Amino acid sequence: MRTEPAKTGRVTFIMLRYMRRPLMVLIAVYAASMVGWILIPGVGVDGNPEQLSLFHAFYFLTYTVTTTGFGELPHAFTEGQRMWGIVSLYTGVIAWFYALGSIVGLVQNPDFQQSLAERGFAKRVRRIADPFVIVCGFGNTGALLTRGLSDMGLTVIVVERDPERVKTLNLRDYRSEVCGLCADARVPEHLIEAGLLKPNCRAIVALTQSEQHNLKIAVTARLLSPDIEIVIQSTSAVYEDTLATLGDHLHIMDPFQTYAKYLGATVSNPAIHSLNQWLAGTPGATLDQRIEPPRGSWILCGYGRMGHWVRDALESQGISTTIIEPNPGDDTKGMTNLIVGRANQARLREAGIENAVGIVAGTDDDADNLSILINAKALNPSLFLVVRQNRYRNQVVFEAAAADFNMMPSLVTARRILFLLTAPLLKTLFETIAARGEEGDSRFVDEIVEQLRISVGGDQPHLWTLDIDSEMSDAVVKILDKGGAITLGHLISDPSDRQLRLACVPLVLKSRSGTTVLPGPSTPVSDGDQILFCGSGYAHRLLNATIHNEYTLRYLISGRDEPRGWIVKWLLRKMPGLASGTNSK
Repeated sequence: MRTEPAKTGRVTFIMLRYMRRPLMVLIAVYAASMVGWILIPGVGVDGNPEQLSLFHAFYFLTYTVTTTGFGELPHAFTEGQRMWGIVSLYTGVIAWFYALGSIVGLVQNPDFQQSLAERGFAKRVRRIADPFVIVCGFGNTGALLTRGLSDMGLTVIVVERDPERVKTLNLRDYRSEVCGLCADARVPEHLIEAGLLKPNCRAIVALTQSEQHNLKIAVTARLLSPDIEIVIQSTSAVYEDTLATLGDHLHIMDPFQTYAKYLGATVSNPAIHSLNQWLAGTPGATLDQRIEPPRGSWILCGYGRMGHWVRDALESQGISTTIIEPNPGDDTKGMTNLIVGRANQARLREAGIENAVGIVAGTDDDADNLSILINAKALNPSLFLVVRQNRYRNQVVFEAAAADFNMMPSLVTARRILFLLTAPLLKTLFETIAARGEEGDSRFVDEIVEQLRISVGGDQPHLWTLDIDSEMSDAVVKILDKGGAITLGHLISDPSDRQLRLACVPLVLKSRSGTTVLPGPSTPVSDGDQILFCGSGYAHRLLNATIHNEYTLRYLISGRDEPRGWIVKWLLRKMPGLASGTNSK
């Protein structure tokens, strides 16, 4: 599908349409002037009448336009020619002022500026050779996701309708390339300009403020690119049935459902919170930090989408809840633990706040949520506080409120999408942890935390996925094709001393035969495997060097440092006795 010629034609069309009259005026003025110069007789060197040629007339008008002033050429002018020169010069100046004014108006024309921006954007996208992600919507969630993807080294293309938000892209310091287009992402042409049809487009993420717009973007992307990964933010059940018809490679992100499940899992095993915060790189988070939501009676202030999911998650853990909701709906009919009204001190007392162990301020208004926290603290200072922060700009106020858990929907969504795009196997890890917890095995997550603490320590965690294929790990595939055997222990050995291990832990190994969580060092590696690692950035660089160096990998497998130069190899073939001097560790 050709898009650039269309944009080029649009820019040209606007220029010609806007400049049509000024160009015609200029052409008419100069044509009339040249005709006058040709018809008005002059005087030659010999004193005989002589007329200017077409070239001399054009040459004279050309250098007078530039105010160069070479004089009267090719001969001195007559009085009639000089009078015509005055008319031509003044008329030309007026025509040029008219044309320049039109040019200024053209440059300031919003349609022309938009067309130029789209054409430049399309050229910039066409030059991108690395994998990239399209983010539609640059609100709180989009901005957080773009920052996270950039920190992970991924190129990001932003499509946003608000021009002020697009301008902020140039003011931020991103680690990788981030380019933006001010346009409506619902228009298929704009998605194509953003690189939707390019083979290196990894995913498209719909994060606009309208769920209906997100649905339109998802449908358009699926029809134009059937195999692309689509991530869409949706908190309404109205569109879920339609989204479910879009097939595979579609991920629906509901921050309220995600956080409710996370809260319930943390109640079941507090180590999950420590692991999640540490893997996400939350400032100040450590593997030793434990926050334990108490069991008992909880109060939920607000029974919207978040309240529904939180109530289900807590009651699945055997925790009783009391709901305070000012505008109850049909779904609250018959509820015995419902208090109608705003969550002021009177309603909180009615809900039994003196005997409650936790409270969730989950309305869609930040001022109301902060007010609920203040009243709750005054009535029961020992409460476990969970608060919903709707606006990122209120971060300072919510930090001062000092809640135990601060739920920001935009951060929850951005973090989950980031994990999905950069470490998709992490979902398998947490699903396995949750399944083990339901089976009563709460020590499994403790085992993961202990291995990470020993191998990685307190360093900033770094997640990456290793694909065992000829492109991403060519040395590994070469040895496997020759019949060699490679284990995870070989890959994570230190190239400087194979007895040591790199500061990383393989969390998940996905192969053709199945998926293994927390695989051991003796686990064999096969072509086509995917391995999720967590470790330090230095360990990632060493491992990346190993999987591309066949000699280093053979040393880690056998302990013998094989010769690499062809001269040494030739000598060893001629004199096998030299092989005994090969370094072996």
